Amino acid sequence: MDLRVGCEFNYDVSAPTTMTVQVRPRSDARHQLVTETWTTEPPLPVDEYVDLYGNPVKRLVAPKGTLTLRYDARCLVPDEPDPDGSGVGQTLVEQIPGELLHYTLPSRYCLSDELMAAAWELFGQTEPGWARVQAICDWVHDNLQFQYGASNPLTTAVDVFNNRKGVCRDFAHLAVTFCRAMSIPARYVFGYLPDLYVPPPAEPMDFAAWMEVWLGDRWWTFDPRNNARRVGRVLIGRGRDALDVAMVTTFGPAEFRSMTVWADVNPTESPTPRGPLDKAAAA
Repeated sequence: MDLRVGCEFNYDVSAPTTMTVQVRPRSDARHQLVTETWTTEPPLPVDEYVDLYGNPVKRLVAPKGTLTLRYDARCLVPDEPDPDGSGVGQTLVEQIPGELLHYTLPSRYCLSDELMAAAWELFGQTEPGWARVQAICDWVHDNLQFQYGASNPLTTAVDVFNNRKGVCRDFAHLAVTFCRAMSIPARYVFGYLPDLYVPPPAEPMDFAAWMEVWLGDRWWTFDPRNNARRVGRVLIGRGRDALDVAMVTTFGPAEFRSMTVWADVNPTESPTPRGPLDKAAAA
């Protein structure tokens, strides 16, 4: 399947500010980047690097004034849902590859040590493995209310558990936290997710967040926000939590104004996003 994906950010910069940007899709067995364009207004030099988790990152210095960042790409993805591993068992801790053990530990937003008792109370009677992770996703999906503005950049999974509302980032953080509390390696993932074979939501299109969980001998995709095997995911970044894969990180006084995201199956026409997210909605 040929997809067109991309985004545009608008900022007001009050002093020269270094920024890092993660919007470029990763290429792997399920995703192939075909073409891409990156523009800034005003035009700026940009350097690129790969971070600790293998994510492509752009870095630039924005001058004082208004700034627009725009990325547009074509990607090939399978025209099939996320793989289903029903029945796969949980990997014993002593058999988890050593380089993945840190995905069982607490991180900035995923305070698994603080929710360990709650996790075992809620899911301790479930069958270890796929069934347990699915039970976690079911609970998060059924018990959290999706609401823009209900969380902020300081909101942790503990806050989400207590408040029972948030955006897809918060759904993913809480599910990741529950998995880690039960010694299941889990990592935070974000990317583009077109509305294929599902009714489009009323909200403007946004980046999507989900998680990957290590079961058996591989990573599996789970989506606690949508709680469904979806078609057309385009992966941008992976990490311990959203701290590792922020779309834009600013090292100075740059005020976010708006963002538009698109993901569509038609690569030949201009995308028709459902509308921009303003500063309040994106908070």
